[in-house]
Amino acid sequence: MYHNDIREIEIIKQPRERVLDEIKELTVEQLNKVPAGFNNNIIWNLGHIIAAQQGICYKRAGLDTRVDEAFFNTYKPGTKPEGFVDAAGVEEIKKMLFTTLEQLEADYSNSVINNYTSFVTRYNIPLSSIEEAIGFLPFHEGLHIGYIMSLRKLV
Repeated sequence: MYHNDIREIEIIKQPRERVLDEIKELTVEQLNKVPAGFNNNIIWNLGHIIAAQQGICYKRAGLDTRVDEAFFNTYKPGTKPEGFVDAAGVEEIKKMLFTTLEQLEADYSNSVINNYTSFVTRYNIPLSSIEEAIGFLPFHEGLHIGYIMSLRKLV
């Protein structure tokens, strides 16, 4: 199963690259705008993709996140945008979309994540191993990329 899971991590990179391409023309103000009828904005969704990956893959395995705890707490499930993310913050989030995947790939390859605690996601999907967690990420990120595409039309 090892080779397939690394392949799954590689597959996650492609939609992340695509969504960044789709929003590259947007201003920092547009990335921060919460349109009427929405609870969040584009930059929050990008930060949330990172935080959710950290929670699902690391916290559920009893490990510390590979991102700053303050970042994780800002974007974890159940949060919403709390403030304006400036240009430097936007660039950092864009970079983290890939550095966190590289870290996950390295940690998985080196068997760092080996004490996974089973749980059922808010989408009623049971996850009982790091392999299942990695397999769940494209589903979760697909939802948020859909939100980003909707938001992009409204900002």
